[in-house]
Amino acid sequence: MEQTNFQLKQQKTQSNDWSARLHHATRATREDWLGKSISYLCIGVIILVVASMLWFITSKGIATFTQNHVSLGKFLTGTNWAPDQGKIGALPMIVGSFAVTFAAAIVATPFAVGTAIFMTEISPNKGRKLLQPVIELLVGIPSVVYGFIGLAVVVPFMRSIVGGSGFGIISATFVLFVMVLPTITSMTVDSLRAVPRHFKEASLALGATRWQTVSRVILRSATPGILTAVIFGMARAFGEALAVQMVIGNAAIMPKNLISPASTLTSQLTTGIGDTIDGTLPNNALWSLALILLLMSLFFNALVRVIAKRGQLKHER
Repeated sequence: MEQTNFQLKQQKTQSNDWSARLHHATRATREDWLGKSISYLCIGVIILVVASMLWFITSKGIATFTQNHVSLGKFLTGTNWAPDQGKIGALPMIVGSFAVTFAAAIVATPFAVGTAIFMTEISPNKGRKLLQPVIELLVGIPSVVYGFIGLAVVVPFMRSIVGGSGFGIISATFVLFVMVLPTITSMTVDSLRAVPRHFKEASLALGATRWQTVSRVILRSATPGILTAVIFGMARAFGEALAVQMVIGNAAIMPKNLISPASTLTSQLTTGIGDTIDGTLPNNALWSLALILLLMSLFFNALVRVIAKRGQLKHER
């Protein structure tokens, strides 16, 4: 009798254990399902927002060509920008945007690479303590502050050096140089630190000097990452509006040189969008400029992915 009671109690205990395990598994399954559902919902919202933005800007941007019957060739190659008079040649803004972007990238890249080499190879500890706070400070400064500094310092300086009004592509280049420097520097530092340590050790073991190792081994291995950093900096410069608007002069004419006033796609958008009526030719023309900005952003992102993929294949080989 006692043995039967013991067996019943043991079966009951095992049944309770299985019930607890089943309840725990069911609860874990519900939590897992809930977590996946929330994640998929957030991903869906992000995709919906991005798709809505792409559709909205595209539909607005092509209205110039579908509703107002403006030739795409004339829009991209025309040099006269007077939407109120039916002239919407966007070439001056396109040239101004690319000129400022490439000039800022050319000026900033040597400084960024040199700073990154100092922080990773020459003096990692002191470089990190001294330069990392400076980079973080430059990132945190609002663009309007850069614009005011450029307006108060860079423009008068250029006026005293080269003459003219001081406004122009070169003034915008100096402002954007400071703005994109932290981006290129931070990403270059990450690229240099990602180079396998045995590359450096093998080079030094073969008798190469430290500079030979840096220039011929580390920099070559980190080239895809450095190019990615430069592309990201160019994308940052291409989309900057307020700081550029304050120092470039906002003249919608073809720039003759680096010191002549010019205009960019972003500066023209910020100055003109508030003075137009929705659905009119001037408003549609500005949306077409926004569409060009969107396409250029997509191009920069695609270029970054191509460079990163080639760099990954190179390291795998």
